[in-house]
Amino acid sequence: MPSLRVIFAGGGTGGHLFPAIAIADHVRRLVPDAEILFVGTHDKIEARVVPSKGFAFRSIWISGFHRGLRLSNLLFPLKVIVSSMQARSIIKSFNPDVVVGTGGYVSGPVLRAATVAGIPTIIQEQNSYPGVTTRILAKKVNEVHLTFESSKKYFQRSDNLIVSGNPTREDLERVNIQAALTYFGFKQGEHVKTVLVFGGSLGAHSINKAIERHLDELIKHRVRVIWQTGTEDYSHARNLCRTYSTTDVWVNAFIDRMDYAYAVADIVVCRAGATTIAELTRLGKPAILVPYPHAAANHQVENAESLAQSGAAVVVYDHEVSEKISTVVLSLLAGVRLQEMGEKSKKLGKPEAARAIAQRVVELARLR
Repeated sequence: MPSLRVIFAGGGTGGHLFPAIAIADHVRRLVPDAEILFVGTHDKIEARVVPSKGFAFRSIWISGFHRGLRLSNLLFPLKVIVSSMQARSIIKSFNPDVVVGTGGYVSGPVLRAATVAGIPTIIQEQNSYPGVTTRILAKKVNEVHLTFESSKKYFQRSDNLIVSGNPTREDLERVNIQAALTYFGFKQGEHVKTVLVFGGSLGAHSINKAIERHLDELIKHRVRVIWQTGTEDYSHARNLCRTYSTTDVWVNAFIDRMDYAYAVADIVVCRAGATTIAELTRLGKPAILVPYPHAAANHQVENAESLAQSGAAVVVYDHEVSEKISTVVLSLLAGVRLQEMGEKSKKLGKPEAARAIAQRVVELARLR
């Protein structure tokens, strides 16, 4: 019988999922026989990634409520009822010692079922402006672990708030560069300036359009491109890239080995989500940040400008990315700022966040 059982609930995007995986990895280091179960949805990133990481996975029938008029919104009340019943069933059958929610609509029913059952609960919030689930359940859970000190002002209860940072995976740093080059089909033994482009697990259309417009110029300047498009833009990008050598550009809808991608990259072009920021600063990667303009409370702009003010990144806003991206990439790669940007980025990282939260998971289980 395992000495510790933990449920992790969170997903929909990599920003909610990967912090949970980072905490779960550290829980296993602290308690090797711990039994860990992830709860998510069957059609999002967690359904594919969680089993590949060696964790058990179960799904519930829930989705987000869209602000616009959508037919899927009509099903939302029914999904809430069904997912709540499914969550209670999972809680009863698995009998966890602790439940950890890392955000997104999937964590709501599971955390709510756990609090009703009297099971210790933790929320890990990545963003400076807390998500809806976090704000609703913060008063009922044992602990809310925040990434930013500034987030405290959004909560009525303060005695359960802890600023721990955003968890990132240790395996991001343990990379064999030759294996990384092989993964992308790049030549060994020569260093070619490489830009990593991604928009999060769902992709970013404006960034994709900008790269499409400037890809030829980048390659003519001997810049190698790793390009993660998301599913919607992948077919078009794949057809475009057939005219280039596979040693010049690698394109896919998703990057399963982000550790390899970061290792190969000299500079990163990406959104400014909290998990991405945490990974960049853990690794000390210079970045060109293109904040998502419709993020809640404009938190991606806040994230991006914070890094830029520290000298760790350059901000290119969404409305100007199509015009400016190649100019900014090429000027940084040709200049002397990259090393300094990387050093300043590294100083902002909080690599101990996952271990600290995992330790609290174990301690809360002992108090049950």
